[in-house]
Amino acid sequence: MNSPSPQRPTPPQPPSPGRDAPNVPLPPPTDAVPAPPTDAVLSPPPSPERDAPNVPLPPPTHPVSPPPTAPVIRRINPPELSPPTGFTHAVAVTGSRLVLLAGQTALDGVGRVIDGALPAQFERALSNLLTALRAAGGEPEHLARVTVYATDVADYRAHAAQLGSIWRRLAGRDYPAMAVVGVVRLWDEQALVELDGIALLP
Repeated sequence: MNSPSPQRPTPPQPPSPGRDAPNVPLPPPTDAVPAPPTDAVLSPPPSPERDAPNVPLPPPTHPVSPPPTAPVIRRINPPELSPPTGFTHAVAVTGSRLVLLAGQTALDGVGRVIDGALPAQFERALSNLLTALRAAGGEPEHLARVTVYATDVADYRAHAAQLGSIWRRLAGRDYPAMAVVGVVRLWDEQALVELDGIALLP
C-alpha cells in the first residue's frame, strides 16, 4: 500500500510594492488643476468681440443723404435794371425738384376755347396752368418762370392792369420770371393767349 507523498512547502514570494504596500493615499499630481468649489460661478472663455474696448465705429464709406428740405427761392431784382411790374427779373432756387408745365390756353373741360376777349381767356389759361401745377404737388409760389404767348401784344399791353389783377387774384404776388412773346397764331385759332411755366417744388 502506497503511502501519500509528503507535500512540498511553498517557497516564499518576493515582496511586491503594489501588492504589499500599505494603504496610504497617493499625493495629487503636481500638474493637476484643482476642481472649483461647488458654489463657484464659471466665467466664459475670453472673446475678442465681447471683451474688446468700446471703440467708436468708423464712419460709413458711402455718404448719407440728408433729409429733404423745402426749397429756398430767391427773387432777385437788381437795382441796375428798371423796376419790374408784375414779374421778377431773376429767380434763384436751391434744394428742389423740377416741374415743367406745358402751354395752356383757354380750353374748357372738353377741349374747346371759351368765348371771350383777352382778359377772360388769360384768366382761363392761367387757371389751367395752376390746375396742372397743383396736380404735380405745387402751388403758385413755386413758379420760377412763366412765358406768355400773345397773338396781339398791343392788346395785351392795353389790358395789362386788368391782367395783373387777375394774376394776383389767382396766383398771388410771388411773381416768377416772366416774358411776353408775340406770335402770329396759336395751335387753336380762336386762342388769344397761352402760358407755359417751370416750377420748383420741395
